[in-house]
Amino acid sequence: MNDSVWERVSSSAPEVNPAIYNLIIGLTLCWGFGVNWYMVSTIDPALIDSVNPLLFLIGYFASCMLGVYLFNTSDKPIVSFIGYNLVVVPFGLIVNLVVSEYSQDIVIEAIRVTGLVTIAMMCLGTLFPQFFQRIEGVLFIALLLVVIVELIEIFIFGIHHDFIDWIVVLIFCGYIGLDWGRANQIPKTVDNAIDSAAALYMDIINLFLRILRILGRKD
Repeated sequence: MNDSVWERVSSSAPEVNPAIYNLIIGLTLCWGFGVNWYMVSTIDPALIDSVNPLLFLIGYFASCMLGVYLFNTSDKPIVSFIGYNLVVVPFGLIVNLVVSEYSQDIVIEAIRVTGLVTIAMMCLGTLFPQFFQRIEGVLFIALLLVVIVELIEIFIFGIHHDFIDWIVVLIFCGYIGLDWGRANQIPKTVDNAIDSAAALYMDIINLFLRILRILGRKD
């Protein structure tokens, strides 16, 4: 979802062949998911929950924003990878807290569904990149409205409507297709592969969390 990454039309760095480029994207995604899995397996959610909420939010957004800034502006793979990890770790803390509320069977099912949906949307993004580019503005406005509505519901009315989770799932399905299509249209450098993986990682984790919530309600 990082526009400056997708605006790159040339690069001074050497390009790799498409297979290597997509492999780097895949390995970078696997690294992020592996770090999250390790965090969920080793960090007690109670420890995270004991942190002052305000300090946690400040640290969370500071780390994510710095990470996004680094991989969004740097053309050096190592710097982009550091930025990616600055996003992966705070996301992992959130995943840890959320996953702890559900049974292992539900979590595994959510992972399976997320994986299948992600693959399907990547295929669609490859086949119909122009379609996803046309709906980019709609996706952004829809996501912005959902964030505003959810904040109002939670902090003012203290409620949450289940249908919003389905809307968010559709939005991030769109973003996965969009970002995958764009990832394969920019110069195929190692740095761009890492940057593309970072954008896709955020899409996929957000999709997973909503699918987990939906499946959890059916349990």
